[in-house]
Amino acid sequence: MTAFLGVEASLTGRRWIGPGAEVDRQAERVAQTTGLALPLARVLAARGVAPEEARRFLDPQLRDLLPDPHRLKDMESAAARFLAAVRARERIAVFADYDVDGGASAALLIIWLREMGLAATLYIPDRIDEGYGPNPAAMAGLAKAHDLIICVDCGTLSHEAIAAAKGTDVVVLDHHLGAETLPPALAVVNPNRQDETGELGHLCAAGVVFLMLVEANRQMRSAGATGPDLMGLLDLVALATVADVAPLIGVNRAFVRQGLKVMARRERIGLAALADVARMDQAPTAYHLGYILGPRVNAGGRIGAADLGARLLATADPHEAAALAERLDALNTERREIENRVREAALAQAEARGIEAPLVWAAAEGWHPGVVGIVAARLKEATNRPAVVIGFEGGIGKGSGRSVEGVDLGAAVQRLAAEGLLVKGGGHRMAAGLTVEEPQLAAAMARLSELLDRQGAAVTGPRDLRVDALLMPGAASRDLVEEIEGAGPFGQAAPAPRFAFGSMAISGVRRVGENHLKISFSDGAGPTIDAIAFSAFDGPLGQRLAAHGGRRFHLAGRLELNHWQGRARVQMKLDDAAEA
Repeated sequence: MTAFLGVEASLTGRRWIGPGAEVDRQAERVAQTTGLALPLARVLAARGVAPEEARRFLDPQLRDLLPDPHRLKDMESAAARFLAAVRARERIAVFADYDVDGGASAALLIIWLREMGLAATLYIPDRIDEGYGPNPAAMAGLAKAHDLIICVDCGTLSHEAIAAAKGTDVVVLDHHLGAETLPPALAVVNPNRQDETGELGHLCAAGVVFLMLVEANRQMRSAGATGPDLMGLLDLVALATVADVAPLIGVNRAFVRQGLKVMARRERIGLAALADVARMDQAPTAYHLGYILGPRVNAGGRIGAADLGARLLATADPHEAAALAERLDALNTERREIENRVREAALAQAEARGIEAPLVWAAAEGWHPGVVGIVAARLKEATNRPAVVIGFEGGIGKGSGRSVEGVDLGAAVQRLAAEGLLVKGGGHRMAAGLTVEEPQLAAAMARLSELLDRQGAAVTGPRDLRVDALLMPGAASRDLVEEIEGAGPFGQAAPAPRFAFGSMAISGVRRVGENHLKISFSDGAGPTIDAIAFSAFDGPLGQRLAAHGGRRFHLAGRLELNHWQGRARVQMKLDDAAEA
């Protein structure tokens, strides 16, 4: 395939790849059949959307895409036990993971139960003292004071811990990869159980919890009763879906689209308070969920009190919401400072070890376990390799990994645990967590590298840059950007379309913050467009464009609306450039 605009090696070393001839033909058919703008038609064609499906794709409805909850094993019995506890006014505990997905999942149950007049006990383990998931001591303690324990976003691999909850029923609502045997729970609802088809494996835990509440409301209607409104809870499902990097396909698209509409009404006082401290001054988008709100909700579980995020999402008290939002915002600032220190050290260590291996990894004493996952994501982005980062304390390392497309990291980590090289480990395709003893570190990483190599992790190399279409500056209008946003939400497995502008003149170059670059560009005839390249000075992109010397460049990136002082202007998030 011929390189797009002839770019064989861009400033970041990538080859630009454009759409194939079939996508071009399909785009023409979509545009002619629907009357949609050709750039938007190209986006739809690249996603395999047929002309007759275009309008429905642009307006995903939950009623069309919501799967039947009965498609998941144990769902009917889980909802029935849940409702039995509600009718008998039993004592219910919710045991949740400490990330956004766990917090949102817990909040869904707490809010639903509150509307039914019941107060649930929230338990979220401390990341450092207890680690991920149920532990025997916590479950035994909860069992003494509760009739039902619901584990959300965890529990599928917690055989010993669930067995410790003697005399109390346990229901697991999870999405992490299951083992060949299930824990001794009353019900384990998980689309990634070994005996499931995997058709709903893209759901995050909050999506599973939402389906359980759909089934609970259905059973209530069959009995002549009415359950709480569920549509108003979709803001929590949307937040969890994006923050947990779940693929935005199928029902997940509808969850996020509808959830953003709910969030825009600002009826969830915790999220409204968090948006205010984050100085969000526009309607929320998937970007805000993943990069503004999500990290702040996560900050409590990473470096503060583990339950802060879930409490914020579930609270009905405006004063508590304001206080929690302020605290989470401060913790997020602290988290960024810690992350930057660990990231620099981890990248230096990984580069010294070699970043051409199937696995990029780094480990050190004292690295905060709350930031190793974020740093692993940064290493993955920098190298396009699966990455693992581990922080040790007292000879025990707690680590987190992030993977690349086509490489199942969770399954490989789970195999390591089964082979005895890890104390424990698990996750899903794109992310995993692990605990390792220091003497086993080298052997465990070597074995993990071997397993990932078998999946092709060593041949990923510098990624090609995929470009959806060529645009002239005059075509990059606000109307076009708003039309393209209608094809969203964009995120995991549904990237925002990337446009190229050929042979542009650069002006207005300035450095923003530590390492970001802001420029303006035009073709000399049309309007001037602003562009920002985040972390551009971490690599060659910033230096080369800052010293452009009047040379023209091909530019590639994603279009968005930049809102400032009540006005919206088209801006490009610059991904790459090449000399024209």
